[in-house]
Amino acid sequence: MIFEKLLQATGKTIHSTIAQLVGAIANIVLDPVLIFGLGPFPELGVKGAAYATVIGQVLTMVIGGVLHFVCNKEIPSGMRYFIPQRKMITNIYRIGIPAIIIQALMSVMTYGLNVILNRIGQSAVTAYGIYYKIQQFVFFASFGMNNTIIPVVSYNYGKGDKARVRSGIKYGMLYTLGLMLLGIIGLQLFASQICHVFSLSADTEIFATYAIRIITLGYLFAGANIAYQGIFQALDHGIASLVLSLIRLLVIPLPAAYLLTLTSSAGKIVWAAVPFGELVGTVAAIVIMGRIKREIKLKD
Repeated sequence: MIFEKLLQATGKTIHSTIAQLVGAIANIVLDPVLIFGLGPFPELGVKGAAYATVIGQVLTMVIGGVLHFVCNKEIPSGMRYFIPQRKMITNIYRIGIPAIIIQALMSVMTYGLNVILNRIGQSAVTAYGIYYKIQQFVFFASFGMNNTIIPVVSYNYGKGDKARVRSGIKYGMLYTLGLMLLGIIGLQLFASQICHVFSLSADTEIFATYAIRIITLGYLFAGANIAYQGIFQALDHGIASLVLSLIRLLVIPLPAAYLLTLTSSAGKIVWAAVPFGELVGTVAAIVIMGRIKREIKLKD
């Protein structure tokens, strides 16, 4: 991951992608070979899957390291850079700790929703698990844009180029919303067909379809929130990013979901808690962004 970020920092995203692809492809190829013992390889079962994963990770690290040291001439290398510097470490963790907590909040939200959905039944819990897997295809694209927004905005913010900061925020937001809109269209049109692929029970398939059709209604708000989280981090406001995550993932959706389970139509409407949380989060993000703009004098 360090080599990946170093390559991304100098704009060599193709190089980091190559390293990741080699590891991922090796993992995919080695999985059946080591699990089932194809060719000269022994049948290792679950251990084979573990070995395949580790081998893929090692390959990614080695290739990423080679590409960094060979191609990343902009970044000097040497043991002197391993000497700890208190100021640098403090600055890293001042931004990094909120980001760490943000990453954990999604898991906390998923656990909380599973507990609440269990009040409706195991089918609802399973349906949310299916939906969660499906949403990753859309959200990973937005997270990718988030990872793009942070360096573009932060580098130009550090440089003092406010025009490019505004441009980075504008186009980063537009591209993220565009990706989420495509996700909405695709999942709304093919919700039933996608759920049918998983060979679910009738009740679970109905719940999963409800989850997709209702939760995706908040995808534009979710995209805006993901973009705002990156923008806040890039402008050195990691705590604001954390506050936004707390609002959209915990403070609003979990109590709302619990209250909706008390209704007679809980199985249909409980899913509305998630887009409602994203909506409230977007309103909060706009307010926070206005305050940050005034603070750093980033006028439109």
